[in-house]
Formats: sequence, structure tokens, C-alpha cells
Amino acid sequence: MAHQGLLGFGALTLFLLVSLASVPPQAFASFGRRHLAQDPPVDGICTSSVIVHGYKCQELEVTTKDGYILSLQRIPEGRAEASSSGAKKQPVIIQHGVLVDGMTWLLNSPEQDLPLILADNGFDVWIANARGTRYSRRHTSLDPSDPAFWNWSWDEIVTYDLPAVFDYVYSQTGQKINYIGHSLGTLTALASFSEGRLVNQLKSAALLSPIAYLSHMNTALGVIAARSFLGEATTLFGLAEFDPRGLPVAAFVKSLCAYPGVDCYDLLTALTGKNCCLNSSTVDLFLKNEPQPTSTKNLVHLAQTVRYGVLAKFNYERPDYNIMHYGEAFPPPYNLSNIPHDLPLFISYGGQDALSDVRDVDNLLDSLKLHDVDKLSVQFIKDYAHADYIMGVNANDLVYNPIIAFFRRQSDT
Repeated sequence: MAHQGLLGFGALTLFLLVSLASVPPQAFASFGRRHLAQDPPVDGICTSSVIVHGYKCQELEVTTKDGYILSLQRIPEGRAEASSSGAKKQPVIIQHGVLVDGMTWLLNSPEQDLPLILADNGFDVWIANARGTRYSRRHTSLDPSDPAFWNWSWDEIVTYDLPAVFDYVYSQTGQKINYIGHSLGTLTALASFSEGRLVNQLKSAALLSPIAYLSHMNTALGVIAARSFLGEATTLFGLAEFDPRGLPVAAFVKSLCAYPGVDCYDLLTALTGKNCCLNSSTVDLFLKNEPQPTSTKNLVHLAQTVRYGVLAKFNYERPDYNIMHYGEAFPPPYNLSNIPHDLPLFISYGGQDALSDVRDVDNLLDSLKLHDVDKLSVQFIKDYAHADYIMGVNANDLVYNPIIAFFRRQSDT
């Protein structure tokens, strides 16, 4: 049933909001593994979701400096193109959020899917897949059954994953890169830019449902989870891999759904806000493909961002652990005011988004108040919530076409 798929998504988000922030992160050294095994994927993203629509698509791999082998799909041209003209096209990297993978961009018709729309508009499209998701579960020396495979947070995505993908795309195209991120894909990009990473290879960036400050998340289930299930978070902390479809998480959610007043048939709305523009068949397809695993440490890091109200590196809570990792008692912050003021940025956020709350986006925009006026484009869509940006049936008209126009303006300067 469809609501069962939503339950795993709900459990993860609940942890993201409240539960994991209370667990001692130094426990990572003793992680075990208790999760429901999944069948390996048979068809890649190209075969299942791109080539079937008449587009060319390449399945590629990128290895990070810390050994993770990441899946990357390239759509080099539009469906109507007879053959490559030889003219250099602007490359675009598309980065998904937490608990999903690159497939999440390809759940509507070709006329509504962002990667295919970009390809049809003359861009060279590259779809990234974060470490730990179904097509990026390999490492040069570690196996996903090894807890060490999952000893990472979004700090490592900033330090290793994004640079590896950017280096590869730049080496293949020889051109500066446009970037599109959603949710966690915006947080990692902003953190990267603030440290001077990627900016020399970057042409412009579009950030959808941007996540930087998370103090005002207003999900309907947050208070209930904090009051009634916070203690149970520690029972899940034997998990290095956080698999929303695994047995321990399913048991946690079952107990949550027994709580009076919790509507487990409408968790998507309760957790992301009231999405205005989703097709029910698309949501069904989403639930067949997502959610994806991530590391529990990654969720703890996100929960720390909620709890402490600052964007900083992973906090090991104990000063001696932080000193061991950072040389200081507190984790260093990511200073967003260090983002180059002349970096072209397109930011779009929704008035109904319970995860990327308007007040938190306002704080982000305040961090960018010294940005060059002609390099910052801000779009506000009153009726949009979190999932509308990747699956909305009208996202092409409202969001994607303005992004394309933004990218093209940068190519003219």
C-alpha cells in the first residue's frame, strides 16, 4: 500500500528534525548493522528512465578520494537531435536531496522531468547520486555490510563527493559547470562555496528549497516525536546504515503511527508541507523507488543543524573528540558570507514548505546580503512545498524555465 512507503520517509524525517540530535555521536565507533537486505538494482537509471523516452544516456562512475564509487548519468543531447553537432554545450550537474537518488528527477513525463527538459534545451546534463544510495553502494575497499562504509555525514559530501563529480565533468567537457541542487543538494553546495570549493569550475548555481538554517522547520509531527519517541532514538543507534525500509525503522514508525492523532496516510503532507501540484501516479512511482538509505551519522549531522541553529561541521559533542578531528573544542562553522559575491545564484523557495521554512530562507538571504545584486536571483512561489520542486506537474513553467533563462543569461556575460 502507498502509505507504507511514506512511513519510511516519515521516520527518517522525524529523526532529521528531533530524535537524532539527542544521541551521543561518539557512539559511531561501535556501530553494528541490522537492516533488511535489499535486492541489488537490475536496471540503471539510464535504462529504466531515460533511454525508454528516446534520449541517449551514459552510465558512468566517479571515485572519490576516500574511495566511494559514485554513479553518474550523462544525457548529452535532447531527444529531437539527430546527432551531436559538435558545438560545446553548457554542462549541468543535478544533485538530489537526502533519502532519495537521481531517479527522483525522472518520475514524470519527459515534458515535466528536469534533466530531460534541460537536455531538450541544449544542455549537457549530468545526474549525480550520493554515496550510500542504491547505485552508489560501492567502495574501493569497504563493503556496505561494514560499519566503516557508513562513517560519514554531509561533511564528506562537501569534501569528497561534489569535488569528484565536478572534477570529472570538468575534465570531460572543458567548460565551467552549471549546478542545480534540491534540499540537501543545496546545503552541501552552499557549504562548498563558502570554503572556496568548486567555485573555480562553477558557472552558476540554482538552489531549490534551499537548506542552510533549519531552526523554523514546522513539520506537524515534530512535537509528537520529540515528546513521545525521543528516547527510542537510541535503540536505532546500533545502525550505521539508516535504511528507511529496514525492520528497525519500520518498528519505530509502527509505534509512531499508533499515537493518537497521527495520520500515517498523509505523512508526506505532514512532513514536507502541503504540496500543491503532485500527480498521484507520480507519487506512487516515487514510493516504488524511494526512499533510499543514508548514513545515520548524516542524519545526526542534519539534526545538529536543527538543534544548534548554525551551519557547522559535524559535532562529536565531546571537546576531546572535536579537538582530535578539528584541533578545537567546537566544530568549525561554514561561513556563508564567504561565498564569492560575484557567483551567480538562483534561489527558489516555497511558501508552503515545512522543511525549507520561509523564515530560515530569509536567514540564508540575509547571509547573502552583500552579494552582487545582479548576480542573485530570488524566486518565491507561494503555493509550493518541498516535493513540488522535483515532482510538480507545473514545475517546468514555474521553476525550470526560469532556471534555463538564468543559465543562459550567465552564458551571455
